[in-house]
Amino acid sequence: MSTLAHTMMTAARSADSGLASPGELDRYPYAEAPAVDRVGIPAWDGGDHDLGRVGRRAAGSRGRGLHGQLVQQLGQMIVSGDLGADRPLVPEEIGQRFEVSRTVVRESLRVLEAKGLVSARPNVGTRVRPVSDWNLLDPDIIEWRAFGPQRDDQRRELSELRWTIEPLAARLAAGHGREDVQQRLADMVEIMGHAMAQGDALTFSRADSEFHSLLIQVAGNRMLEHLSGIVSAALQVSGSPVTGCDRPNETSLGHHGRICDALAAGDGTAAEAAMRQLLTVHPEVERVVPAPREH
Repeated sequence: MSTLAHTMMTAARSADSGLASPGELDRYPYAEAPAVDRVGIPAWDGGDHDLGRVGRRAAGSRGRGLHGQLVQQLGQMIVSGDLGADRPLVPEEIGQRFEVSRTVVRESLRVLEAKGLVSARPNVGTRVRPVSDWNLLDPDIIEWRAFGPQRDDQRRELSELRWTIEPLAARLAAGHGREDVQQRLADMVEIMGHAMAQGDALTFSRADSEFHSLLIQVAGNRMLEHLSGIVSAALQVSGSPVTGCDRPNETSLGHHGRICDALAAGDGTAAEAAMRQLLTVHPEVERVVPAPREH
C-alpha cells in the first residue's frame, strides 16, 4: 500500500471515531462529518410548533459553533417545508427560542439569505422564499434536500446533472496530460481498492469524491471547475445506489481504472465512454439518463 493510501485510510478511520490527529483531515477537501452537538430547540408554544421541530437528519454543517448550528437547523427546517414559503422569521423570537444572541441570529439569517432561502426587506422583515428562489447548487442545500422529503427528487436531479457534467469533463481532462494529476487520480483508485478490500466505506467514499472533483478541476474549463463541489456533495449524500460510485464493488473500481488509463493515453473518447459506463452501472439509472452515445 502506498504511503498516501495508508495515511488517507488512517485519517478516515480516525475521523469516524472522533480521534483525528491535528491537521490530518485538513489535507483533504472533504465535507465535514455530521456534527454531534446541535443547538437545543425548546418546545415552541402556541401556533409555532413547526418552528421548534428538529431537522429530520443532522447533515454536516459547514459553519462553526452556535452560528453554524443555527444555520443548519433553520436551513433544514426551511428545505423540509417545516417553515413554508413566505413564513415570517422574527429575529428576536428566534433568539429567544434557540437561546442564542442577536448577533448569532443576524449572521445566520445573512447566510440563509445568501443561499436564497430567505429575504430581508425594510418594513416587511425576513421571510422564507419559495423554492424557485433557492440556490439549488449550494452544497448545503443539496445536503438538506437529500435528507428531507425531497430526497427522491434530489437524487434523480443529481444523477442527471452528473450525467451531463462528468462525461464531458473526462473527455476534456484527457487533453491535459499532467503527470502529477494522473498520479493523484491513480492514487485515489489504489486507495479505493484497498478500502473496498477492508470494507472501509468511508475511505472509499472520500477517495471517490476526490477522484471526481480532481477530474473536473483539470478539465480546463473554469465554469465546469466551479461545479466540482456539487459533484462532491452528490457523492456524499446519495443515500442509496444510483450510480457506480455509490456502492464499492469491483465493477465500479474497474471503470475508475479505465478512466485513468484513458487519461494517461490522452484518449478523450475512451475516457468519456468509461465515465458513462461508470455512471450507468446500476440499471435504475437508465430511467433518468439516456443511453451512452455510440462513438
